[in-house]
Amino acid sequence: MASFNMNELEHLQIPLKDILSATNNFHKQNYLGGGEFGNGKVYKGELLLSEGLTMVTLKRLDRLLYGQGESEFFEEIRMLSQYKHVNLISLLGFCIEGREMILVYEYASKGSLDRWLTRPDQLSWNKRLHICIGAARGLSFLHYPGDDGTLQTLLHRHIQSANILLDQNWNAKIVDNGLSKMDPLGTPGYADPLYIETGIVTKESDVYSFGVVLFELLCGRLCKEYSNGQLNVFVPYWKKAYEENKLEEIIFKDTLQQISPGCLERFSRVAYQCLHEDREERPPMALILTELKIALELQKKV
Repeated sequence: MASFNMNELEHLQIPLKDILSATNNFHKQNYLGGGEFGNGKVYKGELLLSEGLTMVTLKRLDRLLYGQGESEFFEEIRMLSQYKHVNLISLLGFCIEGREMILVYEYASKGSLDRWLTRPDQLSWNKRLHICIGAARGLSFLHYPGDDGTLQTLLHRHIQSANILLDQNWNAKIVDNGLSKMDPLGTPGYADPLYIETGIVTKESDVYSFGVVLFELLCGRLCKEYSNGQLNVFVPYWKKAYEENKLEEIIFKDTLQQISPGCLERFSRVAYQCLHEDREERPPMALILTELKIALELQKKV
């Protein structure tokens, strides 16, 4: 059992019977997915919370992949419940009964960003910019949560388009904050090469992953694909296209027609800087956020 006072988590505990009722015993109609490299299966359901009947997202963790005991799990719950930001998915509760270890989050009706990357008819360039800015705000908050010392810097380690959710107004919300110990090597395609090489994670590791997401939004595709059993990662190709001033070869054609030259120059430059091999050369999230805001202003002038 955790060493801290469990009373501070009591208001977040949700009985398993309520979760089973909300998900119809984890029925396939309530199943949202699990992710190619996910750490659990995700469902939707309606739970009776303090604000009334509420649609929620429920992540059913795989205990083998999660690899933590109950005390560590409770400590993470306590920590995650303290990080509140409009661009972070809020943790609403948890359940740990028998073999079940379940997290309950707020529901984002449009799902994850990776589902929309290839759809410029639904995700215009302006929407993509706003999503980038929202996600940058959320990640910047995790890295710099305040000066009063009550919250510590939180490294995400798994920034990817599948972990950026969208609400009904296309606002970006980062999910899986802090649940990083389940995959010590990071997510293929998004993971900082230095993280994979050394096992040392820093804020700059998150910055690298965020740069990959920026390129995904620009190019209108995921950073990787499987072909004939092989994993192909496009990040080196994207970096080379930038270095050779051939961005038009990688940008989704419908998207390219919507971007102003000034916006493209600013956006692509900061995205490329995020992928720098030297961590010291990668910009901090606060600067990335500023650059993305400038890119948006340049786009508005069109």
